[in-house]
Amino acid sequence: MGQHKDTLHGTLELLVLRTLADTGAMHGTDISDHIASTSGEILRVEEGSLYPALHRMEEAGLVKSQWKASDNNRRARYYKITASGRRRLAQVERRWTAHVDAVMRVVRPA
Repeated sequence: MGQHKDTLHGTLELLVLRTLADTGAMHGTDISDHIASTSGEILRVEEGSLYPALHRMEEAGLVKSQWKASDNNRRARYYKITASGRRRLAQVERRWTAHVDAVMRVVRPA
């Protein structure tokens, strides 16, 4: 069961870091919206999962945040990937790709 939870945390970390690497600084709602729209509305990240994950990633030095005015002139915390976050993203992507490849070998044997 613990491994399943780690996989879910790792997946969310991957999605958030990839989003920030591709788009630049974003606030939480935009990160969530980007993941949903990019996945064809299949992947949804709720605030209750996203903000604790962003907090963990910031504590780990993978992202940094800054308060700025949003598009509707409200104060919002914008997150940006760090150099450490980019290194972590490369590691997580390699692991995730290997995982998906292994699953696909079982699901669709040659």
